[in-house]
Amino acid sequence: MSLTTSSSRALSPQSPASHGHGAARPVRVQPAAPAFSPGTTLGIIVTVVAALYFGRDILMPVALAVLLSFALAPIVIRLRRWGLGRVPSVILVVVLMFMAIVGFGTLVASQLVDLARNLPNYEQNIRAKIQSVRGATEGGGGGVIDQASEMLRELSRELEQATTPSPEAVARQAAESGQLDVLRPIPVEIHEPRPSPWNEIQTFLGPLVAPIGTAGIVLVFVIFMLLQREDLRDRLIRLVGANDLHRTTEAMDEAGARVSRYLLMQLIINVTYGIPVAIGLYFIGVPNPILWGVLATVLRFIPYVGPVVSAFFPIVLSFAVSPGWTDPLLTIGLFLSLELFSNNVLEPWLYGSSTGLSPLAVIAAAVVWITLWGPVGVLLATPLTVCLVVIGRHVPQLQFLHVMFGNDPVLPVEARFYQRLLARDPAEAAELAEEAAEERPLSVLYDELVLPALHLAEADRQRGAFDTATQAAIAEGIDTVVESLDDYEEPASPDGDEDKPPPVPSRVLCIAGRNELDRAAAVLAAHLLERDGLKAEALPCEAVSLRNLNKLDTADVRLICLSYLNPESVQHARRVVRRLRGRLGTSVPIVVGLWSGQGTLPPPDAESTIAADRLETTLSGTIAHIRKQQIFGSTEG
Repeated sequence: MSLTTSSSRALSPQSPASHGHGAARPVRVQPAAPAFSPGTTLGIIVTVVAALYFGRDILMPVALAVLLSFALAPIVIRLRRWGLGRVPSVILVVVLMFMAIVGFGTLVASQLVDLARNLPNYEQNIRAKIQSVRGATEGGGGGVIDQASEMLRELSRELEQATTPSPEAVARQAAESGQLDVLRPIPVEIHEPRPSPWNEIQTFLGPLVAPIGTAGIVLVFVIFMLLQREDLRDRLIRLVGANDLHRTTEAMDEAGARVSRYLLMQLIINVTYGIPVAIGLYFIGVPNPILWGVLATVLRFIPYVGPVVSAFFPIVLSFAVSPGWTDPLLTIGLFLSLELFSNNVLEPWLYGSSTGLSPLAVIAAAVVWITLWGPVGVLLATPLTVCLVVIGRHVPQLQFLHVMFGNDPVLPVEARFYQRLLARDPAEAAELAEEAAEERPLSVLYDELVLPALHLAEADRQRGAFDTATQAAIAEGIDTVVESLDDYEEPASPDGDEDKPPPVPSRVLCIAGRNELDRAAAVLAAHLLERDGLKAEALPCEAVSLRNLNKLDTADVRLICLSYLNPESVQHARRVVRRLRGRLGTSVPIVVGLWSGQGTLPPPDAESTIAADRLETTLSGTIAHIRKQQIFGSTEG
């Protein structure tokens, strides 16, 4: 059902208009909606759930009508585009729907009558199968089932004898107490009067009154919603979102698109499931294959329960019809193969992200809605939950609905990567890195995944969230991730390998700035340089301390790269650069990496303050700069 609002009708009566030539009236800004407290949100949820439960007799027909209007609105819109008026289009669609329902009911009823007529013919096959099962379990002393049944009967008989006194004992006790004149109980029989014809009509038609009445109410609501679709849309917008037309329109369009796509895809999947069921059962020899194919198509609209019910009856019937075991096994195999194909091929291909629900959300929704509204709730569970998830996406106070039931990742991949490092699970962190590494250079992967995760760790370190042992564990986890990516194949460059110099035995020292997290970032840089053919080493921050600086092995060192995760470490980097200049002079270039995260950039004067040969903020930029240096080939420059 299209829910797009027109600009002429979407304007609020209170919206300002321009006056005069160039003069504009001041626009009064609407105050932001106050955020609900957790207690208020919980109270709203409890109230809504109670209203859904106690008002189900009224709300269920409305929900069914909305669902049908979502399914029928595209047909009405198409007929109107072909030149048919609004009222004739709605009447034609409703008549076609009514004819389809009547035809479906007639087909099912005729098939059920034919099945009931032939059931007595299958009694002999059922008896034969029972005898074969009993014969398979028989041993030398009788069948296992017979022995178990006889044992239970004997135990029951002994218990009755132990707990029920014999008649002689009762008479002896009565004689001793002088109560022999106790009257014996007189049997009493109750005969109900023959019901009147009116009572018989009520007994027969009573169970049909409620469903027929509900169907009539749903039909009236569907006609009304299809005729007044635009007016209902505008009234709903005015009621819930007149102050934020963009968000309200976006939410309504998204909900309508998702529900309509879900219904269409579900119908396609069910038809492609029901037709093979009918054809397969026909060739197997199960009676009334059309009935079971139609029921399989309809029942699959009910998540999880519907496929089981649709397969149960044909399988049981195949046991009754066939004198052997071949047809039942073929029937079971037919349903299993169709379920596997539908669940693993068709549904992922056709559904995609149409509903936006996680598998757990579908199960939870089915349980909740069947508790509130019974069997009808199972049919409405997925569409209603889709609407709730869309509301949660656009209403901040109800965002928990989108987080709990949506299929979108609730944590960015760098947060999941960091959480795995905190949980001392580097293997799963490596799996996340390998999944994210597809079709990306390794330097870009480090910049977009690993460094942001290390920035999260650095932020936790600065606020004192963990100790040095946790820092060391995170750094060790990075070592494991780097080892797992050592054989990663870079995507082919459009320029080939022309810019990549030949490898020579030149050393590059990647030195941590201040802590173990900086050393982890230095490990990333060293790994990228090693893949380029250099002999890169990652050293801890203690290697350039005043105590250990003279012990630093500088033989064949052609470049030094300092690594800092905190871009504010300008003064510390300046002091370290001075120490290295005093130790190595100016012949060895020094590159300082102030790896920047989201929203964190080095100070504008950082490069002039540090006085290094190069200041970089990304690993990819650092590696690209080092590749352009002459440390790969001659020593000039």
